[in-house]
Amino acid sequence: AHSAISVVALKKTPLYEFHRAQGGKMVEFAGWSMPVQYKDSHINSHMHTRQHCSIFDVSHMLQTKVYGRDGVKFIESLIVGDIVELKDNQGTLSLFTNAKGGIMDDLIVTKTDQGYLYVVSNAGCADKDSAHMQARLQEFKAAGHDVDLEFMEESLIALQGPSMAQVLQKGVGDDLRKLTFMTSVLTPVFGIQGCRVTRCGYTGEDGVEISVPSGDVVSLTEKLLADTEVKLAGLGARDSLRLEAGLCLYGNDIDETTTPVEASLVWTIGKRRRQARDFPGADIIVPQIKAKTQRKRVGLISTGPPVRQHTPILSSDGRVIGEVTSGCPSPCLKQNVAMGYVEAGFSKVGTSIQVEVRKKVVPAVVSKMPFVPTKYYMGQ
Repeated sequence: AHSAISVVALKKTPLYEFHRAQGGKMVEFAGWSMPVQYKDSHINSHMHTRQHCSIFDVSHMLQTKVYGRDGVKFIESLIVGDIVELKDNQGTLSLFTNAKGGIMDDLIVTKTDQGYLYVVSNAGCADKDSAHMQARLQEFKAAGHDVDLEFMEESLIALQGPSMAQVLQKGVGDDLRKLTFMTSVLTPVFGIQGCRVTRCGYTGEDGVEISVPSGDVVSLTEKLLADTEVKLAGLGARDSLRLEAGLCLYGNDIDETTTPVEASLVWTIGKRRRQARDFPGADIIVPQIKAKTQRKRVGLISTGPPVRQHTPILSSDGRVIGEVTSGCPSPCLKQNVAMGYVEAGFSKVGTSIQVEVRKKVVPAVVSKMPFVPTKYYMGQ
């Protein structure tokens, strides 16, 4: 008998038909059908984002609202960040960790002035994250705490690049100069009610993510594209832009086998949380901060053939000392950029190492990240 091959239908964002009409080349990503590029080449799309601005459909990401008096306590029981100290409408990058100190996902938590926390986490971890949050929710409720979760139906688009503010300002009432990096506001956008604009993104450029009712997302995207500054961009540009910015992709650069310290993400761990050791895996993670770890996430620059995930990293005398987790030719630097894990003794910036590409050994150097300077808007 033939074994049945189960074909799981890919999920589609509310922009799916729009992508196809715009010439989007659709590929599978984290169980979703997403555009990898449009009519423009990947390189042109990447450079357009660095010089003008682009729209990315990120509706596949999981958006959650955490309600209730004990909402902050609830989310802090799952993550490494200090949410108590955030000001209203301020957000932070954080990590879900497990009891072994491994990273379950990265996420952004915003403490809104609407009485809830707004949480955005990764598409590839959506089922795991929602199950994890719901299991903890049951424990919290059983203990008499006041907390509730709402998994949002809204779409999410990212408008990223140096001309973002001039494009978006025409569509919002508030002065965008007041909206600094990692802050958020509820506002109509080009007449569309019920939008949340958060100044953040995954490209290293100034940008926003706009959470918008799904019935209005095509209309909003069309309104933004009416500006000649704006083009659509896909997963190809998204990946090379985030890598130039030194940002991690969950499942490649960080996962449940890496700790925040190994991943060079110690800065996400709140000072108060380190002292209290009250987050999952703290007894493993906190001692690592002082003791150092055996391996470390680093940036690499090389010339010659491009470096990809799983490329071995070697010492100058040819011993395997690590592995590449992400890599691509950098359109801005015209060199190959990569990140990966190396033995701690080789993690210092400037260390000469080698990478093995297609059986050839190529020289490389450990480099600081971001590779391309980030341009987040910190205010005047």
